[in-house]
Parts: sequence; structure tokens; C-alpha cells
Amino acid sequence: MTGSAHVRQGEAVLELVALMDRLRSPGGCPWDAEQTHDSLVEYMVEEAYEAVEAIESGDDAALQEELGDVLLQVVYHARLAQEHDEPWDIDDVARGITNKLISRHPHVFGAEQGATIVDVEGNWARLKAAEKGRESVTDGIPAALPALVLAAKLMSRSKSVDVEIVPSRALDVANAAVAEIGYGELLLAIVAKGRSEGVDAEAELREAIRGYRERIRAAEGVTS
Repeated sequence: MTGSAHVRQGEAVLELVALMDRLRSPGGCPWDAEQTHDSLVEYMVEEAYEAVEAIESGDDAALQEELGDVLLQVVYHARLAQEHDEPWDIDDVARGITNKLISRHPHVFGAEQGATIVDVEGNWARLKAAEKGRESVTDGIPAALPALVLAAKLMSRSKSVDVEIVPSRALDVANAAVAEIGYGELLLAIVAKGRSEGVDAEAELREAIRGYRERIRAAEGVTS
């Protein structure tokens, strides 16, 4: 923990909130005054990816900086929301996630003690589905995620559903290829082969994911 010992953790966040308010208010920054939720989307995505890159590189100083950029986006959007017809602010954002974390951790804040990791994951999925009124484990997964991330997310969510991900013969081929050249080289080879044949590997994976998603929903008995 950095900074003076007498400074309460979180005070610097309040300073950022006050700074963002000044930038957005009359007499502040003309550029900041013109921004909207929509115009800031590209920055939210970019900063999130840069934070991921810092994590993957193991650069601690870069991670600190990039998390600041991500935090700025959160504070910025919360400040814009104060101008909505039905306004909300950073406190509503923080209060909402705090309440959500408490409700989804009954093994910490409730009577369900001694939970295992499997119990925790199951409870989280069950409580989240109940909160959102979801019929399927596939509901709520952003379709705009990169295809590889989307596939992994679906597989993680559908662990409790008995459904074939891909035909066994495809797994046999993949296992043999991975054993020979490794995961990364196999993925790169697939992209390269697709490009040589005019095939978009991302689009092909998305098409396969749509089929996988429908098999999950069919196994759950969800028709819509």
C-alpha cells in the first residue's frame, strides 16, 4: 500500500471523482464536455485490453497505470449518468456491486459455511441466474466477445449441462495436432490455412459457437 499512513484507502478515488466532475462541468474541458457513453466505448475496450496486456507481460508498473485508465472510464461513465433523466452516480455503481457481492457470497456473509470452490461456482451461477431471470446458462454472455473468449465462456458456463462440444473425431484430430505442435501453433496454423483458402477463422469459429450454444439450450429444454 502506497501513500501516507494517515490517508484512508479510497480517498484518492474521491479525488478522481471530483476531478472528473470539474472536467465535465461548465468551465471545464471542451472535449470532455462533448463525450457520451457511446463515444467512449472505444476507450473502454482499448483500456481493458491494455490492462490485460500488462497482466500478461508481468509488468506491475504498467498494470497500475492501466488499471487507472480503466478506473477513469468507470468514473467518467458514472459522471455522465448524473445528467440522465433518471440520474445515478459512482456511489450507486459501488453500492450495486457491493450488494451483489454480498448476495452471491452466502458462504462468507450468510449461513452457508465451509463451501468448496465447486459449491461457490455453483451458487454463483444459480444466484446470478435467479437475479437476472435467466432461463439458460448461455443467457447474458456478450455475443460481441472475441470468438476464442466467447467459446471458453460458454464452456465454463455449461459444465453442468450434458452436451457434446465437438464430435469425438474432431477431438482426436486436435489431440494429435496439439501433441505434435502445441496449442498456439495449432491455432496459428488454422488461421493461416483459412487465410490461404479465403476463409475467416473468426467467422467460422463464431458459426460453430452458435451451433454449440443451440445444443446447450436444447439440452436445457430452452426453446427460445
